[in-house]
Amino acid sequence: MKGPLIVCITGLPGAGKTTVADALKSMGFSVISMGDVVRNEAKKRGLELNDANLGKVMLELRSTYGPDAIAVYVGEMIKSMNESKYFAIDGLRSVREADRLREYGYVKILAVHAPRARRFDFLVKRGRSDAPTDIHEFDARDRRELDVGVAEAIAFADAIVNNDCNKEELVNRALTIVKRWIDEYENMKAKA
Repeated sequence: MKGPLIVCITGLPGAGKTTVADALKSMGFSVISMGDVVRNEAKKRGLELNDANLGKVMLELRSTYGPDAIAVYVGEMIKSMNESKYFAIDGLRSVREADRLREYGYVKILAVHAPRARRFDFLVKRGRSDAPTDIHEFDARDRRELDVGVAEAIAFADAIVNNDCNKEELVNRALTIVKRWIDEYENMKAKA
């Protein structure tokens, strides 16, 4: 088997993807945020980091370079960090992105699901510059994410974690799944 284990975390905004990605750091995972790729591109363009601008940049990258454009950036980052054998990709948005990342390693998709009201509340409380200012902006963001393929990524996930619990329980649920994937990956590598 060639390449690292790549756990791609998908879900709608505010579902808990970053919480899971951060927890994977404790298991030796290098974390790459697909959203940070978009934020960095927006910074290069001198844009304010709000939801409208970030959404526009994300759509422009995909329109110009293809639906897997951000995964290409991420794949190159994985190649440059060749000392790590486990990667967590925070913010997978489509099956096409997962397919692209398979060129760089062994991919598993973990979907994180949370109820709509919980996600909205979390995004507002998190207080990032791209937080929705009202429920209409939140719904528009969800529609944009669905339009680029996040529903298909969730549907094709290897496992789904339901974030209807406290943070500790969410992390425990996710880590239980990922530990199985690490064992599977290590067994395949040993047989290769």
